[in-house]
Amino acid sequence: MENLFQLFYETSGVSTDTRKIKQNSLYIALKGENFDGNTFAEKAIELGAKYAIVDNKDFENHTTIFFVKNALLFLQKLANYHRKQFEIPLIGITGSNGKTTTKELINTVLSTKYNVLFTSGNLNNHIGVPLTLLNLTKEHEIAIIEMGANKPKDIEELCLIAEPNYGIITNVGKAHLQGFISFEGVLETKSELYSFVKNKQGKIIINGDDETLNNKANSFLLEKITYGKLSENQIIGELIQLNPFVELRWKSADYNSPIIQTNLVGKYNFLNFLAAITFGTIFKVENEKINQAISNYVSTNNRSQVQKTEKNTLIIDCYNANPSSMLVALESFKEIQNPKKIAILGDMFELGLESETEHQKIINYCNENDIKYLTVGAHFLKQNSLGFKDTHEVIEFIKTQGFTDNLILLKGSRGIALEKIIEFL
Repeated sequence: MENLFQLFYETSGVSTDTRKIKQNSLYIALKGENFDGNTFAEKAIELGAKYAIVDNKDFENHTTIFFVKNALLFLQKLANYHRKQFEIPLIGITGSNGKTTTKELINTVLSTKYNVLFTSGNLNNHIGVPLTLLNLTKEHEIAIIEMGANKPKDIEELCLIAEPNYGIITNVGKAHLQGFISFEGVLETKSELYSFVKNKQGKIIINGDDETLNNKANSFLLEKITYGKLSENQIIGELIQLNPFVELRWKSADYNSPIIQTNLVGKYNFLNFLAAITFGTIFKVENEKINQAISNYVSTNNRSQVQKTEKNTLIIDCYNANPSSMLVALESFKEIQNPKKIAILGDMFELGLESETEHQKIINYCNENDIKYLTVGAHFLKQNSLGFKDTHEVIEFIKTQGFTDNLILLKGSRGIALEKIIEFL
């Protein structure tokens, strides 16, 4: 297999989709539930790929199309081989909530001083991580690799591909319970990052206020660089207010920042900011550049995004949702001072047997804290007579109500597609 790795270095990069083929690229034929990339290998060559890798011998021609036993494994091993050509800091980031926003913030801070490769969008799985790593060039000085997980051993698999020497777990919550079964299963899987970084003699960056993560890091006897509100942390943050944007300040052993006005909402983003600040200090970014970077960052990916329409102000956080992220979003929403507030909440997916209980907990929280709400999706609808089956139904309701001068939180799993209702608010 390794002799075929050299084909990559004769090409312009890797392609796995003939609809987006890159000229002079290496096409790798992956398989999914509804497609077989092997059948497109010849088409890839016709469209401009220089070589193709297949795992069905029927498509091999020994000149431009080459056979391996497993094309996905080839992609992963090629990515690991390529990663090993670079002796640079590689930051592995995972967590139940906030990992994508934290990745974006870390990149924003570090990019003020370094050439950074970072995970694009949400390409954080067993295919996305290798594809990201294969974009490494000699110009890159730091890499930030986001790692997602749906089941045990997922993070270990991604660590073996990316070989991070810095690691951060943003938090551990109730996400993808269908695959993990329990919170403890989530914790053990996320902690596979700690185990790998320890073996690499790397560094762990951790929320020092998080007892669960601290206990887990201590069990690995890991050296920690900590951030949080408590005075014993190396980077200490103070949440000034939510208006609705986060205002904060921070200090280290030799620096006290001014108050920083950000462009993100949500108390939960306070810790994401502190994580990015901590990485900035580790890599010796000037304090003023750190402050400017987090102040200027604006979300554009339906995560903690504020949008003012002609009629309302929207807090758009509908890229994903699970019980812990839904709860912290509502906790933060509750604290924002506004006389007219309503939360539009979409179903949370992949909760398995816990689905009914977790959806009811969210409704109970809203009722107990006088949060006005609407729900969208079958799971919420089972618990809530004020809910709607889908976005079409809630749009028809919104049209009849004339929503104006409201602060509206949109929070739900990606599959509910709450962004479809934005134009009607």
